[in-house]
Amino acid sequence: MELKKYKLGDVADIVNGATPSTHNSENYDGSIIWITPKDLSGQKQKIIRRGQRNISEIGFNNCSAQMIPPYNILMSSRAPIGLLAINENECCTNQGFKNLVLDKSICDTDYMYYYLQFHMKEIEALGSGTTFKEISKSALQGIEIRLPDLEKQRDIAKCLSDLDRKIELNKQINDNLEAMAKQLYDYWFVQFDFPNEEGKPYKSSGGAMVWNEKLKREIPEGWYAENICKIANILSGGTPSKAVDEYWNNGTIPFFGPTDCNGSVFQIKTADHITQKGLEHCASSLFEEGIVIITARGSIGKLVIVGTPMAMNQSCYALQSKEGEYEYLYFLTTQLIDCLKAKGSGSVFKSIIASDIEHSTLCVATENVVSDFCKKVKPLFEKLKTNTIEIAELTKQRDELLPLLMNGQAMVHSN
Repeated sequence: MELKKYKLGDVADIVNGATPSTHNSENYDGSIIWITPKDLSGQKQKIIRRGQRNISEIGFNNCSAQMIPPYNILMSSRAPIGLLAINENECCTNQGFKNLVLDKSICDTDYMYYYLQFHMKEIEALGSGTTFKEISKSALQGIEIRLPDLEKQRDIAKCLSDLDRKIELNKQINDNLEAMAKQLYDYWFVQFDFPNEEGKPYKSSGGAMVWNEKLKREIPEGWYAENICKIANILSGGTPSKAVDEYWNNGTIPFFGPTDCNGSVFQIKTADHITQKGLEHCASSLFEEGIVIITARGSIGKLVIVGTPMAMNQSCYALQSKEGEYEYLYFLTTQLIDCLKAKGSGSVFKSIIASDIEHSTLCVATENVVSDFCKKVKPLFEKLKTNTIEIAELTKQRDELLPLLMNGQAMVHSN
């Protein structure tokens, strides 16, 4: 594959961002899309449509931000360097960006997105500063890049984009599947309109409700005010010594930590792996599929369901359903987290300990209602898990293809 040399400044105008004064409310909540690094850090796909907050025309005119036409590259240039996205709509950004408005007669937007992603470590190394690293406009402009012809760029970008589109579609399907299961859970266990013996909604049809002093509210007759240990066992994790190579080298057992959470319901992949020896020399068991993990330190209060056997570190707790029905346990645990947040004065709390879980009283349903719910939503969770496995496989395929395509070691043949 023949490659032509350019400077990045030859193929793109580097456009800065800015922030209007936050002391003037007239600068905000207008119609101009305004992106910050925070908008990209929570983003799981390459296309961004809008940010959390817009600015007004007054705000835009009162700062040095520049408009970026649709379908160009947004790149954070500090704290951190290298968050990337393609803007679907015309927008501007704050000062944490150096954005690339591309010469599209030379380079394809999608290709440049993947090219920059592939070379991001080299770009990050150009950052300077003491408090935090920042990459300058001149440093970006001077980066040497090598591009194939435009048609070849489009062929390569299409191959990678097709994989990204399928990944994104699966994520959207999973979001819908989770929302459907959550809606049914809320209907049954929050509104108490689970089907009665006649198949009618329990509470709305006059089902018996009794006052519960512990919960300070009415709950269905026969239900419990208990902690989550009524239906689950609490299990803990541990980390084998990092100083012993045979616990880690060539490990094949996924080893979960809070930073592995990526927003998926099911956890399939982990960054670290341990060996069988490592498993034997740490406090963690090998947790089977269907166990619910709560992150207790670091990224606190995140939940995942074990999708493939794995161990976990000491910054987490695992909840093992006593009846093996994890679907109800998963949503009940989300209520537990809400309860803990309320005790901790909002969404910020430093850690979770076992006694927090044991001393949190929840409304727990009867076994027959739980079993009926799990049967209803099981197909949704099975499909959700299947999609998550496919996402992991497609992501691996894309990440393996990226360097091969960029280096010309693999070729894409267009029809």
